[in-house]
Amino acid sequence: MEFLDYIHKDAVQHTKEKILEDLDAYLGSRSVQPSFQEYMQDRLIYIEQIWKNVWVNKAHNKMSRHKKRQYLEEKGIETVSADKKLINQLFKKEISDYRPFDAERWLLEGFSHQDDKWNERFNHARKQFKLKQAVRNKEMEKQKLHEVIENLTEGLIIQNERSLYLKLRYHIAKQLLNDVSAKVRYRKIETTALEEQLEEIGAFSFEPFSKMGDFFEELTGNIHKTMYRGRWYFEYETYFYIYERAIRSFLSEALQVMLLENMPHSIFEQYENVYEKALTGSILKKKVSYLFGELTEHFIELIQDEYAENLLGLAKLPFEESVHDQLYEEHLAERKKREQEERAERKRKKEEEERMLSDIFGAEYSPSVDRPVKFTLHIGDTNTGKTYHALEEMKKKDSGIYLAPLRLLALEVFEKLNQDGTPCSLKTGEEEKIVDNAAHMACTVEMYYEKQYYDIIVIDEAQMITDKDRGFSWYKAITKANAKEVHIIGSKSAKPMLLQLLEDSDVTVKEYTRDTPLQVEDREFQFKFVKKGDALICFSRRKVLETASRLQNAGHSVSMIYGSMPPETRKKQVQQFVNGQTTVIVSTDAIGMGLNLPIRRVVFLENEKFDGTRRRQLTSQEVKQIAGRAGRKGLYNKGMVSFVKDVKEMGQLLLMKDEPVFSFAIAPTQGVFERFQKYSRDLGLFFELWDKFESPAGTVKAALHEERELYSIVRGTEIEAKLPLTDLYGFLHLPFSKKETDLIRLWEETMYAIVDGSEMPEPRLKNKNLEELELSYKAIGLHLLFLYRLDQRTEALYWERVREEISQHVHDKLNSDVRNLTKKCKRCGKQLPWEHDFQICDDCHQTRPYRQRYYKR
Repeated sequence: MEFLDYIHKDAVQHTKEKILEDLDAYLGSRSVQPSFQEYMQDRLIYIEQIWKNVWVNKAHNKMSRHKKRQYLEEKGIETVSADKKLINQLFKKEISDYRPFDAERWLLEGFSHQDDKWNERFNHARKQFKLKQAVRNKEMEKQKLHEVIENLTEGLIIQNERSLYLKLRYHIAKQLLNDVSAKVRYRKIETTALEEQLEEIGAFSFEPFSKMGDFFEELTGNIHKTMYRGRWYFEYETYFYIYERAIRSFLSEALQVMLLENMPHSIFEQYENVYEKALTGSILKKKVSYLFGELTEHFIELIQDEYAENLLGLAKLPFEESVHDQLYEEHLAERKKREQEERAERKRKKEEEERMLSDIFGAEYSPSVDRPVKFTLHIGDTNTGKTYHALEEMKKKDSGIYLAPLRLLALEVFEKLNQDGTPCSLKTGEEEKIVDNAAHMACTVEMYYEKQYYDIIVIDEAQMITDKDRGFSWYKAITKANAKEVHIIGSKSAKPMLLQLLEDSDVTVKEYTRDTPLQVEDREFQFKFVKKGDALICFSRRKVLETASRLQNAGHSVSMIYGSMPPETRKKQVQQFVNGQTTVIVSTDAIGMGLNLPIRRVVFLENEKFDGTRRRQLTSQEVKQIAGRAGRKGLYNKGMVSFVKDVKEMGQLLLMKDEPVFSFAIAPTQGVFERFQKYSRDLGLFFELWDKFESPAGTVKAALHEERELYSIVRGTEIEAKLPLTDLYGFLHLPFSKKETDLIRLWEETMYAIVDGSEMPEPRLKNKNLEELELSYKAIGLHLLFLYRLDQRTEALYWERVREEISQHVHDKLNSDVRNLTKKCKRCGKQLPWEHDFQICDDCHQTRPYRQRYYKR
């Protein structure tokens, strides 16, 4: 290879240079000239190694992988399946013996029996060595002198620190007096909010014990440039930067004077001898710059801790160090006393707060059951008959209550029990249906009242105890159960938690398995494969409607289910599918809770969902809960499950063992509020205490985000002033969609009507499109929550009938409007193909502003 010859020639030249460097270093370090033979005897092994290292490294670094392969193949070495690492190893091994350079021979030719040349090399090497040694000695002398200057400076700073600070303190005091006398004060805003206009609020004034650190946060009215994480920004300037510069400037001058006056004369002489120039104040300061920086930071901290009033008083006095020293001692003593008092007050408040937290929350959330109740756990996967068997037990008892996670499930059980001859009433937050002579009740879990006694209580979907917002309702129902028997229905993952919760109770566990096995289809789902009995799952209302429209336009009859759909409408949609009027159902994950349908196959159109914070992959439990709806004994002997992508990975989630849960959610109780009111009626304070309260091991506090947001609307208003604290919290806790602006407005208007004693505003009903009808339904639901809470049952009956009419309109709109629905770009309105994965078209995506900004960088 011609290229290899070129590398070899370069390596030989480099090797010769390295050998001569070694030779000069060897000769220069010896005061008596050694012979050539002595050098060869001492260094031959090293000299031979120089060539090997230089040659192999140059060949490896300059030869491409392709040329290395070519070289190896010419040597008969197979490289087809070899990776980069193996090729390099083989190449280095083979190349090492390529045309070795005889360094020993080259040296012998150059110096053996050539005494004049050897003597000349020795003399040159010694001369260079002595020059380098002189330079090193000079540098060592400079370094020692530098260390002496640093040590002396550090000692001088320590010796004169008090005096320096007193002078600086007086200088800053005079500047403070000038600033507060001549400058205006501005209302505080974020320094980066340059779009906001500064607002003058008058002259400066200081509260007792206001510190300079507080003053440093005040705005000067100017804009300045500052660096943050390596980038420059513009922001409103604060006085911190003004005084930081003032302190640095003062100390820069004062330190130079101090060092020039106090540094020993011998240091100046030494410096001039070593550096051949005079030692000046600026050079001194540069030599000890790190000490100057440390002192500056230290003094800035001291100034920030000073009381502004003390400095203002100081500025009016002439500077006499002994007087200022005495005043500083007095001010220090005053500040220490104040800080001790503040620490004592903080400690007192903390102890008082801890006593308050213990008294208010105490053992309220201890996970134990202290009543003689017989518990039966119905544990198993979805669609295994758990709820059926629990309800059969409920029918046998003289009285009972069924607690559901959803209003729709409570309604279904209410209707089923009445159809089966067991009189049952219904109670949710938004409706009540009282049946004559009924000793049984179906209600949502939040409506459970622990003082009412029943022969049996059935608690459905108990794994919801882990829900951060609603889980405490299950906890309360289980631990406060007032009945002879309690039947708890839950998933396998909830079993350890429930057993832990009921550890000292009489517990029977009944485990259920599926009669119809689940089978994952190997091929990825495509819409052309849709068949009768399919349930297509997606995770947004928009996707449900678009998918239903696509299927209807392809000739399929479709039912729909999504979370915001009125329960009555959902029931009709489900019934159409059950009766065979529709052949396919499209649903969100709402299908996974409590609905037993004749589903042949569950199809996941998405493998991810938005959980309120981020898009994430579905969990094993979520896939099992939804997929478990496939298969129905007697109709489909097995349930089929299909995915649009990543079939193998998603199918594994069905086989994963359920991870047990060991924590449950807690929320404020009536007892907690009663104890809190001994201390305060301020709900804002309660939220603060709730944040500070450390929940017991195995529990997670409800975040109460929605309650806090609603409270921010009424805080400080007559609503808060006129309502008892528990009533106010009850209204904040009403279960309605708090993301709808119209509903929040209706809630606020109703609250004012309640405290004013005026007539409550009626819901605003709109019916222009499906979204408006659904919002009208929710508005009536919120109105009913208020009516039932205020015991206005006659008017509630009227609004229940209106709501039923709205739900029928929603049902009709779904059947008529969905067929005409098209998928459009949300920016330009251009029609998109159904298989397009995004909400905007490709053209709009390419022209989005952030893309333009990105590519312009």
